[in-house]
This record gives sequence, structure tokens and C-alpha cells, in this order.
Amino acid sequence: MPEISRRAFGGLVGGGAVTAVAGTTTAADAVERPFKARHAASSGRRPNILVILGDDLGWADLSSYGAPHISTPHLDRLARQGVRFTDAYSGSATCSPTRFSLYTGRYPGRTPGGLAEPIGNRTQGLDPNHPTLASLLRKAGYATALIGKWHCGWLPDYSPTKSGWDEFFGNHGGVLEYFSKLGQLGDYDLYEGDATYKDLRYYTEVLTERAVEYVGRDHDRPWLLNLNFTTPHWPWLAEGDEEMGAEIEAKIRAAKSQAEVVAALNHYDGGSVEKYKEMVESLDAAVGEVLAALRRSGQEENTLVLFASDNGGERYSYNWPLSGEKFVLLEGGIRVPTIVRWPARIDGHQVSHEPNFSPDWTATLLEIGGARPDPAYPLDGTSLAGYLLKDEELPERDLFWRVRANRALRRGDWKYYQDAAKTDHLYNLAADSREQADLAPDEPELLAELKASWEKTAATLLPYPN
Repeated sequence: MPEISRRAFGGLVGGGAVTAVAGTTTAADAVERPFKARHAASSGRRPNILVILGDDLGWADLSSYGAPHISTPHLDRLARQGVRFTDAYSGSATCSPTRFSLYTGRYPGRTPGGLAEPIGNRTQGLDPNHPTLASLLRKAGYATALIGKWHCGWLPDYSPTKSGWDEFFGNHGGVLEYFSKLGQLGDYDLYEGDATYKDLRYYTEVLTERAVEYVGRDHDRPWLLNLNFTTPHWPWLAEGDEEMGAEIEAKIRAAKSQAEVVAALNHYDGGSVEKYKEMVESLDAAVGEVLAALRRSGQEENTLVLFASDNGGERYSYNWPLSGEKFVLLEGGIRVPTIVRWPARIDGHQVSHEPNFSPDWTATLLEIGGARPDPAYPLDGTSLAGYLLKDEELPERDLFWRVRANRALRRGDWKYYQDAAKTDHLYNLAADSREQADLAPDEPELLAELKASWEKTAATLLPYPN
């Protein structure tokens, strides 16, 4: 048997070997090879950039990541055509902080709005003066659009069109009922630009239709499209569930407080593993439609597609073998499926075990798009462009997370984690991706080193409000 590195072993434990244990093999496992950059000269043409986010999609919710009961042929095909990352992470454990980290390339705690976990009222949001992925790419000559969930503040003070996106079609809040479009503030939440847009069809269908139209246009310059689905976030509604949607709508309209509105949308009395399966497969079909439109438009070859989730899974998600879920900094709360495809520059059938997180992709896309970060707002992410395109090794660095309840830092295979009881833990993820073997008593010096590194970074962030 050939030797295998600890990191590669960790990736296998976290990916293909999950299904191998059960006696099956995913489509991705059958053909994947370790990532290696293609040695080819660039054409000099900057790519279109299509960033697709699922919402609360768990790390193993795709069949190419090990789900035994969910079929995701379109995303599996995307993975075969590009690179599947086994050790990719969201910037936080909840929706809006991760979006802050992706849009700004910085830790959520750099800005007041990023301290909300997640944003839940009109006073919080992304400062329109803060540079973003969209504003910097637009300055570099890109057309920019955001379709779907924004969740970085409500009108009148906050909106994608105030933060660098030329076009916006979607919802401002973190959740809505899929048919009525009533959101967490109890009001209608589907907008085109700054005006409400009436459409009572299933929301995933509406967003897909708009994205298909956008990528199919006759563009005269490269473009950035952030396509943010709400699927498979609760309430647990699939296409055809109008009757259940109407029941939730009635509860929202009868609510006497925002807490009652959110309780209705939380849908704690609904859902099932089968319903969740329907929702994930609906997301997969929607992505398939958008990618088919991209192919028909003739732009597929020079479009970089990045697919990921905004945080770990929740309730009905399949996260095995990871522990934890959304809201916590255990692996199940922050490790997410991540796929990159760019046929013009990156070969397919590849898998990468390099740890990375949301701010890295901001830095990567800016570099590939020829945009310069604003020196007044230094990025916390590290560009992966050299790794992806030139076979350069990534520098050793720490991945850092902070939420009110937890703290975490990953360095190589090691992870420092502090739980809600303020107990420190140390895990070797290559050997223990489930985070069950706490090595803190055995490695006190390493624990102290990683903890000190976490505290050094945390000291540069804004404090949480009382």
C-alpha cells in the first residue's frame, strides 16, 4: 500500500472514505486525483465570476461529499469538472457574519454589523463606505450583480446597491416564507433594486429564472454574479408545498411580535429528512439550470464558478462524520462543501485538502479579477490564486473564528476550540475529524501557543456589545 500523508488521510476521512466505510463509493471518489495546478500560460482575459451560496447546507449534504440519501448530480458534475475541497470553511457559524467575511475579505468582527450573529433588525448592516468584493471588482471594470439573499442589512440604510453591486434582485433578511415572501421582520421581502417586486412563486424557482437571464445576457465586460439561494434554510418547504406555506404565512400575519414571526419561520413543528432531501435536490436542480444557461451562452470556458455554503448544516442536515452544527465552531458548524471550476485555467477531476475559509476566496477572486484591495481595509484572507494557477505552496497560517459562544483556530492539522463553558480543547483533525479525542492534556504547550495566537487576533477586533 503506498504511503499517504497525514493531511491527505485527514481529507479522505473527511470526504470519500466516509462512503467507503459504508461500502459505497461516490462519483467524485472514483475519478479524483490530488490537486495540481495546470502549467499553462494565461490568455490574459479576466474571467467572469459566479459565486453560488447554499444556505445552511451541511458539509456532507451533497452526494459527492458522502450523503447516502441525497442525489445532487449537477453539483457532483461541477465537482468532477473542477476541484472539490474537503477542508473548506465558512467565515463564521451563522449566515450574516459569513456574508460579511465573504463580501469584505475580513473577519466579521472588524465591522459593527458583523458582530450580529445573525443580523435581526434594521439598525445593523454593512457600512456602504466599506469596500467589498463587488465595489473593488467594479472599480476594476466588472459588471456586478447580487441575486438572492443579502442578509447584510435592510433599507433604507443598507442594500447591495449601496455596497458595490450594480444590480440587486432578492431578499434583504435572513429568512422568508418561500411563497408569500414574508420575512423575519413580518413584512414582504422581495426586491428589485430598492423597490418591492411581486412574485408569489416558489422562491428558488424565481431566483433561478433571474440568474439564468443574467448569465445569458450579451455582456460587454467581465461580470461578477453573487447568486445566494435561501435553500435549504427553513421553513421546510419544497416546490408544491403552497398549503404548508399558507399556514406559515397566516401565523406570520397573526404574530404580535417579531419573536412570534421568527418562531413561525423557524418551523419547529415541521420538516423531515425526506423534506430536507427535496430541498437540497431542488437547489441542485437550480444550480444545474444556471450552469446550463452559462454553457449555452458560450461563457462557460472562461467563467470561474465557486460553490459553497454560508455555514454548517442544521436540524435535518447530514454532517457525518463531523460533530456540531450551525451556530457553533465545531467542524459541523463551519466546515462546508466547496467546489471551484474554471475550465480555461483549472483541470477537473481533482480534490484538495488545503484548509481555507471565506475571506481567502475574497482575496483570491480580487487577485484573479485584477482588483486591488483597499490598503485602508487590509484583508484577513490569503489569496489562493498562486496555489490554484501556479502550483505555489500556501504559506502556513492560522484560520481564525470568533463567535459569542465559542472560539476556534486551525493551524495545519491542529485545532484549538473553546466551548460555551469556556473549556479549552485541542484536536488533531487529520486523525480525528469528529473532534472526540481531546489532546489538550497531552499537548499543553501547543494548546497554549494556539490559544495565545487566537487571543492576539481577537484583541484586534471590535468587542461585542453588551
